[in-house]
Amino acid sequence: MTGRLPDSDNPVFARWMKGEMSRINRAIVAQRKTLAQLLEEEVPQSRTRVERRYVFDKQVIRMLGDKLPAELRDRLKLPILFFFDFRVEDSCFLNDRHALEALQMLSELGHMYRMRQGKVWVGKSMAYSIMRKYPTAIQITMG
Repeated sequence: MTGRLPDSDNPVFARWMKGEMSRINRAIVAQRKTLAQLLEEEVPQSRTRVERRYVFDKQVIRMLGDKLPAELRDRLKLPILFFFDFRVEDSCFLNDRHALEALQMLSELGHMYRMRQGKVWVGKSMAYSIMRKYPTAIQITMG
């Protein structure tokens, strides 16, 4: 043993990481709904990748509905997904421009954050902070 971390280019390590990420991602919502759809449901819910029920925090859904304009409620799919890449230590990304727009309107991300090549990179600590503020409306997925 050399005492160093496995190299991400190592095919054995990459295969192991893929299996671990797959297990972590089982809880990710597969059937994302718009905020408008969730606001209409008595119990706002969807399904995960393994067909388990995922219940949204109704107070968070209502608060988002109150703070975001109608046209965005019709386009914003929840939960908002932050993508982690094990090759990038301190950042994750969004690939949904409506999610970026919503987070900017909520003053969670400044207007300096812009999509580049279909992604906007955000510090992981910021993503975790946003996730704690809006429980069930944000998920982190490994990619």
